[in-house]
Amino acid sequence: MLSYLELVELANGDIVLQRSEGDENPLVTIKFSKETREHITGSVLDVARAMVQAGIEAAAVSAGEENYVDDDDFDDQEPEVKTVH
Repeated sequence: MLSYLELVELANGDIVLQRSEGDENPLVTIKFSKETREHITGSVLDVARAMVQAGIEAAAVSAGEENYVDDDDFDDQEPEVKTVH
């Protein structure tokens, strides 16, 4: 079964990446502060789209592009904290 993803701006201003089938648990949530929103010219959805695309590309590069890891593989692992500057 093919699953499509969509970016949606919620009523509270958060932007979520979710499955188009309406899963209640978003895959990604992006929150822009009020100050940041004031500095964004155009749509925050365009910025969020660019952020998600960059994340997908970075994940593909770090995975070697052919090494796909299923989300189920991480169910029993402790999350690793990483900070990118």
